[in-house]
Amino acid sequence: MKEIMQYINSDSFLHSMNPLSKIVAVAGIIVLSVFTTSSIVLALMVLGIFLVSLKAGLHHELIRQLKLLVFLSLSLILLTVFTMKSGVTLGFLIPAGTLTAKGIFPVTTGALDFGVVLSLRFFAMLFAFQLLVVTTRPSDLMKALLEIHIPVDYVLMFVIALRFIPSLQVEGQRIHEAQLARGYNPGKGLRGKVRSIKPLLVPLVANSLGRTQVLGLTMDMRGYRDRHSVDKDRLAWNRVDFAAVGCVALMGIGIVLTGLI
Repeated sequence: MKEIMQYINSDSFLHSMNPLSKIVAVAGIIVLSVFTTSSIVLALMVLGIFLVSLKAGLHHELIRQLKLLVFLSLSLILLTVFTMKSGVTLGFLIPAGTLTAKGIFPVTTGALDFGVVLSLRFFAMLFAFQLLVVTTRPSDLMKALLEIHIPVDYVLMFVIALRFIPSLQVEGQRIHEAQLARGYNPGKGLRGKVRSIKPLLVPLVANSLGRTQVLGLTMDMRGYRDRHSVDKDRLAWNRVDFAAVGCVALMGIGIVLTGLI
């Protein structure tokens, strides 16, 4: 099983970029994704991020997240259909004559448009953040965050939290396999998946809390609370860094000028 949110050692152009420029570019993409309301712009943004990952040979990392994102997208679209009634009514989730004389839960153009916009926002933000994490060493990421004067406590919490994601994934898989080896059968389908959550979460949370206590004691023993900076070996910017930040800046200027915010 391959871990998610785990650094991948490679020699792609994304790996050679300065971590600070990647942070700036990802932050710009997140800001633009939040403020723009055009589904076309968001779709082009998602397509551009995917093409960048394809060029760097990291598109498989994004494709692995499609199942989660599609489920999230469908949930958001259904939620907007249930809660928004603006626009032209295209139909009903429960057609007329099924349960009542009139249809139930009208599907409107406003709800669909807003649901698609929300879904594309999550696609763009998660794809961009995924590329940042898998192409940046935790030590370089920590160094870049400290360069912009973020307190060391917050930087450590962020980097450690990122490192915990693949660790929890591996440990959760091991707990699940151990339970299956002991004869535990939660069943199949959606009901079986729901039943398997509780016996998986209890040992996973307990082990994680014990690990965090050991980690905290280790950090205290090594004097991390007294550190205010790291080494001064700063990574240089190259042409790819300026091109990435420039593309995001030009995209933002174009969105502002065309009134899509």
